[in-house]
Amino acid sequence: MKKTKNIAMLLIILFTSIAGAQVQFQTRVSKKTLGLNERLRVDFSMNKDGDNFNPPSFDGFDVVGGPNQSVSNSWINGKRSFEKTYSYFLSPKRMGSLMLESASIEIDGQTYKTNAIVIKVTKEIQKPKDPNTAVASDNIHLVAEISNANPYLNEAITVVYKLYVAPNTGVSNWRETDDPEYDDFWSQHINPKGLKIERGQYKGEDYQYVILRRTVLYPQKTGKLIIEPLKLDVTAEIPTKRRDIFGQRLMSKVNVPVTAGRRTINVKPLPETGKPLDFSGAVGDFKFNLSISKSELNANESMQAKVIVSGKGNLKLLALPKLTLPNSLEVYEPEHNENVRTNLSGMQGEVSDSYTIVPQYKGKYPIPTISFSYFDLKTESYKRLSSNETIINVLEGPVYGVSDNNLTAEGAEKRDVVLNNDQFAFIKMDANLVSKNNTQFFKSTLFWVSLLTPLLLIPLAIVFRRKKEERDGDIVGNRLRKADKLAKKYLGEAKKALGEKEAFYVALEKALHNYLKAKLNIETSDLSKDKIRTLLLEKQVDTTVVSNFENILKNCEIARYTPITKVAMQQDYDKAASAINLIDKQIR
Repeated sequence: MKKTKNIAMLLIILFTSIAGAQVQFQTRVSKKTLGLNERLRVDFSMNKDGDNFNPPSFDGFDVVGGPNQSVSNSWINGKRSFEKTYSYFLSPKRMGSLMLESASIEIDGQTYKTNAIVIKVTKEIQKPKDPNTAVASDNIHLVAEISNANPYLNEAITVVYKLYVAPNTGVSNWRETDDPEYDDFWSQHINPKGLKIERGQYKGEDYQYVILRRTVLYPQKTGKLIIEPLKLDVTAEIPTKRRDIFGQRLMSKVNVPVTAGRRTINVKPLPETGKPLDFSGAVGDFKFNLSISKSELNANESMQAKVIVSGKGNLKLLALPKLTLPNSLEVYEPEHNENVRTNLSGMQGEVSDSYTIVPQYKGKYPIPTISFSYFDLKTESYKRLSSNETIINVLEGPVYGVSDNNLTAEGAEKRDVVLNNDQFAFIKMDANLVSKNNTQFFKSTLFWVSLLTPLLLIPLAIVFRRKKEERDGDIVGNRLRKADKLAKKYLGEAKKALGEKEAFYVALEKALHNYLKAKLNIETSDLSKDKIRTLLLEKQVDTTVVSNFENILKNCEIARYTPITKVAMQQDYDKAASAINLIDKQIR
């Protein structure tokens, strides 16, 4: 009986140790029921380090923070405990039951997935106002500056969206929650080339601001038109009274909704006095021209006539005047071309219709005058531009009016029809056919190549297979190559995330850690600063390079809690790339 109890106890201990060694990868949420105006924290945690983490799509949610990565190592009674966590902060888009899909990760060559979780979203709930949110709301403002609130119909106006931030407040990220569609306007966005921080004033106080977007609008209706507001969700950083070990103030992060406000544009109609009957809606300052490719040609030859309107105004919205020609000229449908660029002052360039003309008979044909009218914004009056009359001289060809029975118009001579012996030379009377099966495949060049090529490829296949077996058997080398590949991948992700502080520094830290795993043959759990320094110095890496590498890792930790500009992120990225390059050259 005692022996049976001992065996049972051993089995329990063995089962417990095996269960404790199993990989655990799970999803934890801060709450399963929340209001539409609340935030949800989602943690994906694992008890063993892995690679290629893929989060779910978060359908039905907006990601307002993360991913934040944390690693925990502890030893209790001689037993090691490890946990690695990826954290996200989500904002629900709608009410109802929303599904958090599975996340996946690779651990020791196996792919693990978490279970899906259903989150119930209710209507907005009343929450006590956070004092930090109130401070951030007072220090962050989104403004829509309009160049002209009282334009004419089809006159260009510009809307510039500026985000003003007080000097004692930082902004680490923002996202658009509502994008205006500009109903009743023709619109085009002009994205700024990089975000440049500038100094200015908001309501008489000194602020810093960045230009988020510029939009050019052409009103298509008269009267009062509404420009719906642009809305943002801004991640603000407010200084607290606490300080870190370096003496710098710790920052508190809050999410603040800001809006540019609805704007009303009063669009004036174009005056009826003096409006031409052929006016097509052109508004601006234009030039008009009619050009032809040649003025003399023979019958059945082609030429081009081009109607061109150039200048500044609503070029993409106007109609060009049509070209009217005599019936004896064959005219094809015009080819429309636009060479227009849009900047803050509106459209500039030219639009044209190119006509292909083929005369059928000898003679002189006039191209009549055509005109183009537009509304001039400078003089607030209508103007008309006209082309000059042009003559097309067809030098050789049949005379218009000559019939098939040699009857001609008055003054024309009769001519006998003379048949040429080569008149129907294009019709081949004798066939010169060649057999399609004039060669045999057997013993041909293609036959011998097809026969011998597989035999020649056998030695190459044997060599390739041996090399592959050697590579597959190199477990350490494969692991190093995989880690090196991941380092390059994360460094590329860090470059793409420039300007997004959290994502950038998470990706940069991953790249540095995976690089060290490749070069030093260590695991993530062993990545302590002292061990990194010791191993790099043992590999004969210069002390200055090691110190620079440590400073970059320190920046990745500190940057998450302090305001960082895009310029500083670019500098950290360049330093990381330079340090990796120098270590590659020096390591032994």
